[in-house]
Amino acid sequence: MARRSKQSIPEKLRNELLELIVDFEHKLLDESLRDQVKALVPANHILRDLGSSLVVGDNSNSARDRILSYLAKYPRQIIHGDELMVVAGISEYARRIRELRVEFGWAVLSGKLLKEMIEQNEVTLEELGADSLQSLKTDVYTLINTVQDKESAHRWNEANELRKSKLSVKDKILQHLRTNVGRAVSGEELRYLANDSKEWARRTRELRTEEGWPIATKNSGRPELPVGAYLLEEDRQAKVHDRKIPDPVRVKVLERDKHSCRMCGWNHDLKKANDPRALLELHHINHHVHGGNNTVDNLITLCNVCHDEIHRNNQDDILIKLIS
Repeated sequence: MARRSKQSIPEKLRNELLELIVDFEHKLLDESLRDQVKALVPANHILRDLGSSLVVGDNSNSARDRILSYLAKYPRQIIHGDELMVVAGISEYARRIRELRVEFGWAVLSGKLLKEMIEQNEVTLEELGADSLQSLKTDVYTLINTVQDKESAHRWNEANELRKSKLSVKDKILQHLRTNVGRAVSGEELRYLANDSKEWARRTRELRTEEGWPIATKNSGRPELPVGAYLLEEDRQAKVHDRKIPDPVRVKVLERDKHSCRMCGWNHDLKKANDPRALLELHHINHHVHGGNNTVDNLITLCNVCHDEIHRNNQDDILIKLIS
C-alpha cells in the first residue's frame, strides 16, 4: 500500500532532510548500491512530507484538497504537474485532478485541451498567459473558474453513457449539448465524448459555423462565459442562409452593437426566468436573395424574438430607421 505523506512543520522537516543528505556522503563512499538506495527512502518520504506541508489550512488534509487549494491560489495560470505532485505529496496527482473535475465539478483544464482550443480559435495564448503552444503539454493544468459546478458529476455520468454509443463524434457532442441546452458544459466533457481525440474541437466548431447550432463560447459572442465552456443557447438551428457567417464577422457585429438587440435593447444581463428572449442572432439587412453578403455593414444584432418578428411581418423598414 502506498505511503501517504504526513504534514508537519516545514522547518522541522527541512532539518531532518538536511541531516539525511549530509549523512548520505558516507553511504556513497562505503555502502553497496542497495544500501545507498535504501538510505534514500526516508529522504524521499521526508521530501514528500515537506511538499505537502507547504499548503496549510482547513482544506489541506488530503492530496486532492491540497491540489485544489494550490490551483485556487493561482487561478487562470498555467501550473505544471510537477508542482501539483509536490503539494499533493503523492505521484498519482493526475488521478486526483480527474476527481476534482469529474466528481466535484471544478473547471481544471489540461494543457492538451487548451492547445486544441487555441488551434480552433476558441481562446488565445494571451488569455491563458501562456508563452507558446509548445508550453501547453499534457502535464500542465489551469483552474479556469473558481466557482464549483455542482451539476458536473451528473453531466459526466451522462457523457459516460453517451460515449459508449455508436454515434459519430459530432452527433455525440450535439446530443450532449442538446441534453444540457442553456447550461454551459466544459470542453473536457466534449473531449471525453470524442474518446480523448482532438477531433472534438473541430466538430464542435463545425456544429456552430456550418450547421447553425447556436453554440456560444467566450470568443464567439458570449464574453461572460469562462474559457473552456460551451453553451447551446437554444435547441434550434439557424436558417440555412445564416449558417455561414464567419466567427470574426459575428464577433465584430456583436461588439459594435454592444452585445444588445438593436430593436429592444435586450442582452444576456437582462435575461429573466420565462423570458422568451433567450439569445442574440444576426440579421441580414440586405437579404441573401437580394445579393446581401455576410459583412459587418450588412448585419445587425437582434434578440430571437425581434428577429422572428422582423421575418414574420417583413419589417425591414424598421431596420432601415434603426441604422440610418
